[in-house]
Order: sequence, then C-alpha cells, then structure tokens
Amino acid sequence: MFSNHSQFSAPTGPVVQPHGPAWLRSPVGLGKAVAVLLGVVVAVDLFAVYADLTMYDVTGALANDGADVDYDAYVALQRDADHADSLYAAAGYLQSASLVATTVVYLIWFLRVRVNAEVFNPFGHSKKRAWAGWGWFVPVVNLWFPRRIMLDIWDASSPAGTRAPQGLVNTWWTLWILGLLTNRAGYTAYRNADTADEIQNAVGQVLVSDVADIAAAVLAILVVLRLTRMQHEKASRGPAPVSA
Repeated sequence: MFSNHSQFSAPTGPVVQPHGPAWLRSPVGLGKAVAVLLGVVVAVDLFAVYADLTMYDVTGALANDGADVDYDAYVALQRDADHADSLYAAAGYLQSASLVATTVVYLIWFLRVRVNAEVFNPFGHSKKRAWAGWGWFVPVVNLWFPRRIMLDIWDASSPAGTRAPQGLVNTWWTLWILGLLTNRAGYTAYRNADTADEIQNAVGQVLVSDVADIAAAVLAILVVLRLTRMQHEKASRGPAPVSA
C-alpha cells in the first residue's frame, strides 16, 4: 500500500533511481480533487458557451439589422448587446479563475503520479522529472512533452506484464491541443475585431474552443481517475521486481 516514504526495490537490493529519490505516496486524494475541479471547469465552460451563443446572436442582429430599425428597437438591441458583453466578460473571468485553481492542483497531482511511476519503473521515462511541471509552460515544447510524460507514467502504472491502452490519453491530448490553439486564434481575432461581423466571426471561433475544452476536460477527468486507480491498485499488490 501507499505510505509517505515506501519504495519498491528488486530482490537483490535498492533500485537505482536515475531521476532522483522516489517514493510512493497516494495520489487518491489529489486525484479526486483534480476531478472535482475539472468538473467546475466543465460547468464554467458550459456557461461560457451560453455567453458565446448570446454574443453571437446579438452581434449577428447588429450586423444585419442595426442600421435598419427604429429607435426603440435600436435601444433594445443595444441593451441586449450590453447584456451579452457582460455575460462574455463574466465567463472570461470565471474561466481564468477555474483554470488557475485547477492547474495548481493538477500539477501537484501530476508530479506525484510521476514520482510514483518512477518507483514502479525507474527506467521507463524519457523526460527528466522537472519537465512534468515546466513542460506545460515552455512554448512549443508544451505541445508534446506533457503527453509523452503522461504516456510514460501510464505505461509504468499499468499492471505488471501488461500495457494499458493509450487511446484515452491520446484523444484527451488531441482535444486539449485543439482547444488551446482555437482559443488563441479566437481571442486574437476578438481583440482585433472592429465590426459586428468580425466580432461574430471571432466569437464563433471562441465557441469552437470552448466546446473542445469541455470535451477535453471530461476526458481529462477520466484520465485522472483511471491513472489514479491504476497506481492505487498497483501499489496495493505489493513490490515487484523491476529490470533495467
């Protein structure tokens, strides 16, 4: 079972740890916390989708009817636009707050499962331990390092003599990258938009990003819970020999 400083070793003596000292610590509590926070991300993104659709409809109405309505209708349209703008801004703030909170806890969990995986298989990791954190933030590198590290952890945490299918991880990562790239493109277009048509097109891009982010967050919950369960079950089975 997990303990604060338990470590697997081969029958002939301690296993050399090429990435530094490693010990098993339970990821169960952190995994549950990450899953809950990712659930909050999904809820916030659903609100963002509502805000996107509201803004998309209003900007479409402004583009099509803004110059051809009477005064009262124009005032109502402007009121709708102000409401849509408020929703859009609120969604942005909530997304930023939920992302920061989730990122902090996720990275703590990610480092813990990485160290656990080093105990399970010290020689199965192609990246240094520090990249489990920095790999998410370094430009360009963050497009593939976290996935590679996750797959190494995934393989090391699989039951002895088996290799858990990687399709879930790969699908999650594809959607994460899609959401990341479309998010940047959408918000860049939104900042540079001047007309109602341009704003509507930009909001449409952001809407695609938010939908992709929802799908990625749902799959991330599944990845976190499954990997946490795999490590818990592997630790519960007790020490196993590891060959270089």
